[in-house]
Amino acid sequence: MPAREGMVLWRVIIADLWAHKWVLLLSLVVIANAMVVVYTSDANRNLTSQWDKLLKQRDKLDIEWRHLLLEEQTQAEHSRVSRVARKELDMVRPAPKDEKVVRLP
Repeated sequence: MPAREGMVLWRVIIADLWAHKWVLLLSLVVIANAMVVVYTSDANRNLTSQWDKLLKQRDKLDIEWRHLLLEEQTQAEHSRVSRVARKELDMVRPAPKDEKVVRLP
């Protein structure tokens, strides 16, 4: 008899679930919605963290770029170029008699 009562119990459970199918369906929809909210919140947090890292990297690169521009301006000053040409490269300004003008035809 216990096996027969078990079969009857399953039928009662299935009949009860079928009678409340809309409640069951809505419960599943609510659970699925909650999972989507959790996933979306996690993805949003990860993207916000990545955005912050990229902003910090951009600021760091911007500062480095400004330093490089300053260094370029410093290296290109006329007085420095003239000093390097004289001292390191032993260059001198030619005398006017040593200058030659080249004319194109």
